Amino acid sequence: MRTWVAPGRVNIIGEHTDYNDGYVLPIALPLVVECAASVRADGNVRVVSRQRPDETVLVGVGELAAQRDRVPGWSRYPLGVVAEFVRRGHAIGGVDLALDGAVPIGAGLSSSAALSCAVAIALRDLFAPTVTDRELIEVARAAENDYVGAPTGLLDQSASIMCTAGHALFLDVRRFAASDDANAVAHEQIPFDLARFGLELLVIDTGQPHEHVDGGYAERRAQCEAAAAQLGVPALRDVDSVAALDRISDDVLRRRARHVVTENARVLSVAKRLRSGADPRAIGPILTEGHASLRDDFEVSTPALDAAADAAVAAGAHGARMVGGGFGGSVIALVDREHTDAVVAAVRNRFADAGFAEPRTFVVGPAAGAHRAD
Repeated sequence: MRTWVAPGRVNIIGEHTDYNDGYVLPIALPLVVECAASVRADGNVRVVSRQRPDETVLVGVGELAAQRDRVPGWSRYPLGVVAEFVRRGHAIGGVDLALDGAVPIGAGLSSSAALSCAVAIALRDLFAPTVTDRELIEVARAAENDYVGAPTGLLDQSASIMCTAGHALFLDVRRFAASDDANAVAHEQIPFDLARFGLELLVIDTGQPHEHVDGGYAERRAQCEAAAAQLGVPALRDVDSVAALDRISDDVLRRRARHVVTENARVLSVAKRLRSGADPRAIGPILTEGHASLRDDFEVSTPALDAAADAAVAAGAHGARMVGGGFGGSVIALVDREHTDAVVAAVRNRFADAGFAEPRTFVVGPAAGAHRAD
């Protein structure tokens, strides 16, 4: 067997903008999902996972669609990728997939996209070497959308495939999705060297898992579509000012749209500052503004996420915000390297006072995207 890896991600800024044709700015994590894969000739897909040692899934390639609702939920991600390759006309006679993941599940760090992308890049190398990175991203997203039932946008898969070490990925989702190739107009690698400025990016995993396959995420997406329809635009990306939102009669839809419009502006602002080589401390307040918008306008935060962000800033972080789809997961905080331990202690104390379980914390930096590991 050969081994391929794909990373999780954190989004520096740009939550819930991807499915609104907007802008995102993620980095890949040094935490990855591994996929060891080899060809088999009997027409079956066999999936095992180190995290599920008592479950082995064996499904015929021709039975993937019929068996979707009968296989364990975790296995639908890799099986969905195989099914999408087959749907696109690629000949897969059978494959063994052995999975192992270091991306925390349910932490808002895109463990599911890392899994799908690790399998996708393995299948490309084994069966379909002409598939482009953009097609690979579409395969991985289709697997989650259609086979798993998670209505994700392009952010997570794009970050897992396209990010490079030492950089944040600025992605114009509309242009990327519409282009024939991933060109410089649609995306840009922006240097993100925190160590040079004595900074660290702290991840605070609240331990409260979130799931994309639930009503909250899908409801927010539907609300954004409804707001765009009221404004007569294809997507909220086409709204260039908050004032234009006064035409939305429903208060909830107006607030959902306001988050997207202001979040797109925040992405552009952060990207401009980082592109110029400015001290990244300057983006801290923008991160904190993003959290307030996700909490108040988009209403996807939780008391634990709020506590982590508030405690981090109170302890000296330059900015902090929840990451991922929300309803649980993690917070990122931009901190001076010498103050990281103090910020961690402050967050743990706040959690203890609130009766929350102790959070998991770790420092991350921008890592490489999906690739073959051996």
